Parts: sequence; C-alpha cells; structure tokens
Amino acid sequence: MTNVLSRSAQEFLRGDHVAVVGTLNRDGSPHLTTVWYLLANDGTLILSTPSGTRKAKNLLRDRRIGLCVGDGARSISLYGTVSIHDDQAIIRQDLERLVERYVKEESARPQVIKALAQQPRVALHFKPEKVTEFSV
Repeated sequence: MTNVLSRSAQEFLRGDHVAVVGTLNRDGSPHLTTVWYLLANDGTLILSTPSGTRKAKNLLRDRRIGLCVGDGARSISLYGTVSIHDDQAIIRQDLERLVERYVKEESARPQVIKALAQQPRVALHFKPEKVTEFSV
C-alpha cells in the first residue's frame, strides 16, 4: 500500500472505466455506487453527484471515501478524504470535463451537460492518501 499512483496506475485510471465509490452510512455500514470519475494531472480524483444522494449526505457527515476501478484482471483502490464544493463554477467545469470523458458523441455533450446541470449538485475532489493495486 502506498499513497503514490504509479505511472501504470495513472494510465489504467485514465482508461475507459467507471468507478465504484464507497461512503459510510450513519450506522457505519458501507454505501456503494458507481460513478464517473476523472483523474486530474495533479493526482486529484474528481467526481460530481446530485447533492441529495446518499453518498453526498454521507460525505457531508464523514468525509472519508474509497474508490475502486477494475476490470477482469486488475483493480486499483484509492482511499482518502474528500473536499466538497458547492461553487457553481467548479461544478460546471467538472461536469464539462466528466461529460467530455464519458460521452463519446461530441454532439450529445451539450444536452447531457444541460440535463446534469439542472440538478442541484456538488463537486467531490480528493487526493488519494492510500492506494492499493491488484493484478493477476
């Protein structure tokens, strides 16, 4: 376990994957959901979620987060403490970057951004404090 992303881990995380994010419910049980994510050049993981979701509520109470990205032969798990942003400029910028990453059809991107931006949202950012890699 380390707090540094290897070059191969960075390349893998920039591949065509979604992540499973884990937060802690009030009773201590895990809450897991799939999310779009972006690995920024500085190593920050960027996510966006509607502010009324269970994960957003959990993170407002307890900022610890786990994120796992995997395929059949490899997985990378990242753990840290999230920063939650409600600044609309940050949210919009993050949405645009996430949509650019995940919506392959360029002409569809403005409609997707518009639909997502209509929801009350928060931006989630974290730099991994722990990283584990597994491969077969």
